[in-house]
Amino acid sequence: MGKRLIVQARGKGSHTYRVKKKAFRFKLQYPKQISGEGTIIKLLNSPAHTAPLAKINCNKESFYIPAFKGMIEGEKINFDNPKPEKGNIMKLQDIPPKTNIYNIESRPGDGGVFIKSAGNCAMINKLMGDSVFVIMPSKKERKFHKNCRAVIGIIAGAGRLDKPILKAGKKYHMQRAKNKLWPRTSAVKMNAVDHPFGSGRAKNPKSKVAKRNAPPGKRIGLIRPRRTGKKR
Repeated sequence: MGKRLIVQARGKGSHTYRVKKKAFRFKLQYPKQISGEGTIIKLLNSPAHTAPLAKINCNKESFYIPAFKGMIEGEKINFDNPKPEKGNIMKLQDIPPKTNIYNIESRPGDGGVFIKSAGNCAMINKLMGDSVFVIMPSKKERKFHKNCRAVIGIIAGAGRLDKPILKAGKKYHMQRAKNKLWPRTSAVKMNAVDHPFGSGRAKNPKSKVAKRNAPPGKRIGLIRPRRTGKKR
């Protein structure tokens, strides 16, 4: 009799596959309406995030963002200053080209979605009408609305991956804090009852194209690929 696949067990959220709620107690978003000046109250470490976090107080309201490189406690950041200084939260239309930014909003007012991991930043490329084109860390260009906000600077914590992880247990605990499965076993190494690619007969996993909205356990192989087959 077959067993539940690992992805099915993770989707159910059992005791084994459940992230610590305490790790995700900080929500990285700035308020919909902010003006004036804010003060950096405290720099924090969060096991759920790769970058250090900054708690900012503005108009008797507190919020969290990833800290920028060189940030110190007690520093002031501005929300209305037209100058692109480090830490200032500005609309993309007011930021000059070639400026490093992070925590970019996907839509105006959503609090910041893109670029939140340690050492990363994007760069303003050009402004065309209501759209601002931004070069992402992947070197690809992405279009945003001109009223989307972003933080000026580079996220702190660069070089995080430079130091090697010398113990397997260290890696295990790092991944567990974020509820990521590690070590990851190859599908063809499993038994046939544990995975559709299991047993590795002839060492050729079945070619399977899963639907994008497939349930856990069916999302294996190629997930709604743009193309299949060998490139010629």
